[in-house]
Amino acid sequence: MAESFGTEFTIVEVSARDGSAGELWIALAKPAEALTLVLAAAPEGWNGEVLVIPMTAKQQELFEALNLKPGDVCRLTSR
Repeated sequence: MAESFGTEFTIVEVSARDGSAGELWIALAKPAEALTLVLAAAPEGWNGEVLVIPMTAKQQELFEALNLKPGDVCRLTSR
């Protein structure tokens, strides 16, 4: 079952509908699944968008250190 999520990190930006707040999340899942997983964990009523950005080797190491399992999500930042 976990294999269906994939083994790649996906960054998702979520924000309040009024734009007053926003957060960056990471998911160990394919982009389509990542968006769904993050929105399920984010505050109710928020919108999300997958960010397609290249990841450096350093960022990859940092994300791997989170020890996420396929399908896991983690909030990285909030504003």
